Amino acid sequence: MEMLVHLAWLIGGLVLLSFGADWLVRGASELALKSGLKPLVIGLTVVAFGTSAPELIVSLKANLDPNTKADIAIGNVVGSNICNIALMLGLAALMRPFVVGSQVVRRELPILLVVTGAFIAMIWNGQLSRLEGSLMVVAIVAYVVTSIRISRQHRGDPAEHDIPEEALAAAADHSLKGLLKSVGWVLLGLAALLFGADKLVTSGVVLAKQMGVPELVIGLTLVALGTSLPELATTIAAVKRGQMDLVAGNIIGSNLFNILAVMGITAAAKPIEVEAMNPVNPVNLWVMGGVTLILVPFLAWGQKINRIEGGILVVGYLIYCTWLVVPQWFVF
Repeated sequence: MEMLVHLAWLIGGLVLLSFGADWLVRGASELALKSGLKPLVIGLTVVAFGTSAPELIVSLKANLDPNTKADIAIGNVVGSNICNIALMLGLAALMRPFVVGSQVVRRELPILLVVTGAFIAMIWNGQLSRLEGSLMVVAIVAYVVTSIRISRQHRGDPAEHDIPEEALAAAADHSLKGLLKSVGWVLLGLAALLFGADKLVTSGVVLAKQMGVPELVIGLTLVALGTSLPELATTIAAVKRGQMDLVAGNIIGSNLFNILAVMGITAAAKPIEVEAMNPVNPVNLWVMGGVTLILVPFLAWGQKINRIEGGILVVGYLIYCTWLVVPQWFVF
């Protein structure tokens, strides 16, 4: 009975994280539009941070809580980045093959490769210091500022389409009621994120202990998939609208924010220390680096991801998750 209760709270926490991120992005976008900020700037800042808010709240909670291990914080980000590329990008390609914009191939992808490699090198010893976290935060701020400056020179940038339609419609309402409504969405979103993250981490740890599953595995699979729900919603919405140029950009941008912002802020708040690296941990880091690197040959062939390549990504992700949960199946 106790396990069912924790399982219910775990699912409830995932739902709250998903809705909380959506409410936060909607309210913050409305407030930013009302204050006169351009949609482009909001798309590169508010929306980007909003969709990464679940990962940030969960990682902070897991790292700061003395009753949990930092394994969930690390597993959350590593697992989310693997999930974003292998599952999200793969599903998008299966739904509709798409061409990736040249800017993503020339600029964002190389940056993600460098950032991913640097992160793997820093966390390889099982530690991420406060200094390293602070440097990562500086890096994401520099990236956002540079992206805004470059994007201002190109009208019709895809980032403008990231703004929720509800926020664009509500931006014209400058009444006190409209302002309070926008603030309400922000507060409601933050409350849902905080409460959902607390229940997700707490219940996830309890279930992991009861089932004999390492907390790292919980972070790499269930927690990672749950905190990636905003990216999944964004990807599906973009595919339905036919805005396929947004898909890869959103996923690559999310992975950059996960590493630099989520891990950076988490480590800056408190140095991250995980248990001594066991044979499984390096494999997860190599998988994250591998799925990022595999985008290079995929995109080198005409900058297009087709259904076959999408299928390879999805099948690979399913095999990886099965290996994590039932490793004995892979002992030959």
